[in-house]
Amino acid sequence: MRISSGRPGVPPPLIMEESREGRRAVDLPEPDVPEAELPGRMLRESNPDLPEVSELDVVRHYTRLSQTNTAIDTTFYPLGSCTMKYNPKVNEMAAAEPGFAQSPPLEPEEATQGSLELLYRLQGALCEIAGFDAVSLQPAAGAQGELAGVLMIRAYHEQRGDAGRTRMLIPDSAHGTNPASVAMAGFEAIQVPTDRAGNVDAKALREACDERTAGLMITNPNTLGLFEQQIQEVTRIVHEAGGLVYGDGANLNAILGIVRPGDFGVDVMHFNLHKTFSTPHGGGGPGAGPIGVAKHLTPFMPGPLVVAEGDPLPWENEGVSGADGDRLLDGNSTAAASSEAASRRVYRTAMPPRSIGRVKAFFGNFGMLVRAYTYIRRLGPVGLRSLAENAVLNANYLKALIGDVYPVKYNRPCMHEFVAVGNVVEGIQTMDVAKRLIDYGFHPPTVYFPLIVKEAMMIEPTESEGRETIEAFAETLRRIAREAREEPELLHGAPHVTPVSRLDEVSAARHPVLCYGG
Repeated sequence: MRISSGRPGVPPPLIMEESREGRRAVDLPEPDVPEAELPGRMLRESNPDLPEVSELDVVRHYTRLSQTNTAIDTTFYPLGSCTMKYNPKVNEMAAAEPGFAQSPPLEPEEATQGSLELLYRLQGALCEIAGFDAVSLQPAAGAQGELAGVLMIRAYHEQRGDAGRTRMLIPDSAHGTNPASVAMAGFEAIQVPTDRAGNVDAKALREACDERTAGLMITNPNTLGLFEQQIQEVTRIVHEAGGLVYGDGANLNAILGIVRPGDFGVDVMHFNLHKTFSTPHGGGGPGAGPIGVAKHLTPFMPGPLVVAEGDPLPWENEGVSGADGDRLLDGNSTAAASSEAASRRVYRTAMPPRSIGRVKAFFGNFGMLVRAYTYIRRLGPVGLRSLAENAVLNANYLKALIGDVYPVKYNRPCMHEFVAVGNVVEGIQTMDVAKRLIDYGFHPPTVYFPLIVKEAMMIEPTESEGRETIEAFAETLRRIAREAREEPELLHGAPHVTPVSRLDEVSAARHPVLCYGG
């Protein structure tokens, strides 16, 4: 029986392989209520094929599995575009408070005033941070926020009787989920090229805009890690053509507290709470992708929203859909007075009059919203701005440390991430560099994205990392470049330290084996 894992070529055993007849991990107490027979239609025809293991077997099995994971709590995770950064433990403590964690979603509003107040305040904070008139917390992921935003744009045009707007423009430097969201909403995706400086080509954009244009989906900073230098001109072109601008807010962490998307012409934008406000990321979720909108889109928002009794509704009033954002983010006595006043208010939910409907049950992933609110309140306006400044500083520092070895195609000051080229010598590909990084204990960066850079290696150090980690990562990349020249087979065979080495990913995709041992 295999009792260890993590050795090259030796995968950890399945728990079924550790099963021994008669072993048990738990003993259930005697029932304190009368036993009752299950209805015959609910009985199984045979016993379930479950492992029989001791408590010690279970603990060791799952501990071994946890030790094979890569996690931000154990290693540097420079996954460009995804922003894998540290999640402060105070966020987890807040989300675990019994009043939040143990509140059933079907409780009546009068019994959940504390939770509703938190949501109301989070709506207001996000409005102030990004420059919008209202925020819906419903979407449970960035991609779902995208879809909700595009559906709102469609509803806006339909309500105006402008059904001929069937095309959505998407820069080739945008996030990869944008075309899928557009297609799901029934629009035709039209690609707009990037110019030599890494910006949206304004001339090509102008030529693409016509009476069929529903809008533009733009990521700013874009997936090259660059701020769109002509962003106000870009939004003006689209608006003059009668379209709306969707902002992919995935990279908001690079401009937080410095510039607000709503101020440079974005009509609707989703927030990735994991990327900007440090809620957990990975493992399939849970996610949170709230959307912020300008005044003219408030009637179409997915609902419900949290509102305060006595206040005008967001679609009836200029201003934010929550506690005053500037006061909420202020740490002085004015904020304390505002907080005291807010705590005496009564909160309820409301659906916008022409809402696209619900996109998630209840309020999305409520625990993630608690974590994001905690993070915002903990940092305040100065901390949020320093978050962005440090993310940009770390990325530019790392780029300077490796740029002479790994070329950067659009080589101007970057924002929170940059895209280098990984095939440093003939016969070596970016994938070889990425796999070799695993041998040195680093998770590889994003590779082969964005598609407009051949052999792309997209690196994002985030604001979480200190100088020592960044320098160690840079030195490792430089060492791998030397190995590529002197011992290329080291890279071709990497990784060498994992239970399973290089896989034939093409064969796995074309001829998947879906059963263990098959």
